[in-house]
Amino acid sequence: MPLVEVHVIKDAFTPEQKRRIIEKVTDAMVSVEGDRLRGVTWVKIHEVESGDWAIGGQPLTARAVQDIAAGKNVA
Repeated sequence: MPLVEVHVIKDAFTPEQKRRIIEKVTDAMVSVEGDRLRGVTWVKIHEVESGDWAIGGQPLTARAVQDIAAGKNVA
């Protein structure tokens, strides 16, 4: 049975957003494997501490993720 792991920065997403991530990832897997496997499709969210994840050598924070989602220019 499938296990999908999603890594996010801690505190960048609300509990409701994480619930929606789980729901949508499950739906995506079920669209491939069939609805009978919905009950055995696992989704795990791993939270990485803010600043412990970097892109291009620059630490990424929860605030930066929130700003990007809001359409703010993050440099």
